[in-house]
Amino acid sequence: MRLSEFRRAVAEEFGEGYGSTLLRDLVLVEFGDHTAEQALAAGQPPREVWIALCKATDVPPNRWYGAGRQPAKS
Repeated sequence: MRLSEFRRAVAEEFGEGYGSTLLRDLVLVEFGDHTAEQALAAGQPPREVWIALCKATDVPPNRWYGAGRQPAKS
């Protein structure tokens, strides 16, 4: 997952405003009690941050994978 896909997935799942708040304020224990923004800034892979964010916010597992990707062109 690229960072752009991560940002798109956050916006699609949570909305722009709430998604920004989650990235800034929600502490993720998987990353030593850092927020998603801090984890990304420290070089953590966006996919791992996305999965941790999904777990922390009870996003159903069926929406974890492929999130943020552009639909395949026909």
